[in-house]
Amino acid sequence: MTLAILIFLFTMVLVIFQPKGLKIGSSAVIGAALAYVFGVVSFGDMLEVSAIVWDATLSFIGIIILSMVLDEIGFFEWCAIKMAKFSGGNGHKMFVYSLLLGAFVSALFANDGAALILTPILLSKMRLLQLNAKTIVAFLLAGGFISDSASLPFVFSNLTNIVTAGYFGIGFAEYMQNMLLPFVVSVFISILVLWVVLRRDIPKTVDIALLKEPDSVLKDKPLFYFSWFFLAILLAGYFLGDALHLPISVFALGGGVLFLFIASQRKAAKFYLTLKTAPWQVVWFSIGLYIVVYGLKNAGLTCEISLIVGELVKMGEPIAVVGVGFLAAALSAVMNNMPTVMVMDIALKPHANELLAYANIIGCNLGPKMTPFGSLATLLWLHVLEKKGIKIGFWEYSKFGILVTPPILLIVLLSLLG
Repeated sequence: MTLAILIFLFTMVLVIFQPKGLKIGSSAVIGAALAYVFGVVSFGDMLEVSAIVWDATLSFIGIIILSMVLDEIGFFEWCAIKMAKFSGGNGHKMFVYSLLLGAFVSALFANDGAALILTPILLSKMRLLQLNAKTIVAFLLAGGFISDSASLPFVFSNLTNIVTAGYFGIGFAEYMQNMLLPFVVSVFISILVLWVVLRRDIPKTVDIALLKEPDSVLKDKPLFYFSWFFLAILLAGYFLGDALHLPISVFALGGGVLFLFIASQRKAAKFYLTLKTAPWQVVWFSIGLYIVVYGLKNAGLTCEISLIVGELVKMGEPIAVVGVGFLAAALSAVMNNMPTVMVMDIALKPHANELLAYANIIGCNLGPKMTPFGSLATLLWLHVLEKKGIKIGFWEYSKFGILVTPPILLIVLLSLLG
């Protein structure tokens, strides 16, 4: 157990601090190699982990490729300007609408897509609107939070969703049916709590006349209008794939590559360049980190967690759901939600309770917001902001996250019981 924990901690230090520019995927692979060399995991374990995460990682890559092409043609910038114009210059309406936009992007293009693509666009628009530093940070903190709290409705909305749904054999339609209410509750209560906490930093009015007209940012109008139809067809494809028991990556990756091909034929994107710049490091990150976590499982950590879950189950379903959700949240905040979701999935399997699997997803999606290193999305988000000249410190972020996360998490978990 000690050796497995040390390897895990060493890997997380590499992932979080990225010494000498070391990529997150490379860091995870180093950890996986150490786990194998020191006998914490076997070659068979590595193959088993790959079988668990391949669908999730390829789906994620597909969604990001689709997002990158849409960003290239001006899709997200159009949405951001439209949102700002729709507010009529009312700062509080703009705050709410920006969070609704973040929820929309997170739900359809995954939380990492919202963090990586929407954040720079919103930041540039806020600077153009000449908002002060405190207001910009308030909007960014709220947007970063909603990117994870809104990543609940579809299997593809978060890597944790894909992994857990695949592990427990939950279909696309079944998943959406059970998580639709928690998603709506999560978005509503997140916006409410975020507004209450940050309202003093939100201006009463904003001069939206400084913004361009939405259509002026579109690089290919016909492709932009076609993209809405394509997204609707792609969503229908997920339901078809569910009925045919096809892996979700068939449509997520297939759809992303197909749209990239269409865009490249119209000279709106460069096929090879987009594929080259896609976040392939996430593939190595997922596989490598899960191998490291599997070493913790072999050392007995999942058995200990399973015993805790068993005690919670004895106390009744409401206690079990809330308890599992908060346990997953606490572990995610401390050791990142990617390893947490796998540890928890393995620990929950003997209890054969699908509702607890959903509670685990909710905990792993919202809990990471309590610390800067709780999720890959947050790490990438902070990295993007730092490159843009916005630095949010560890304690500033953690104080905000610890304040807003627990009440939102509790209410969302309770909605799962409804």
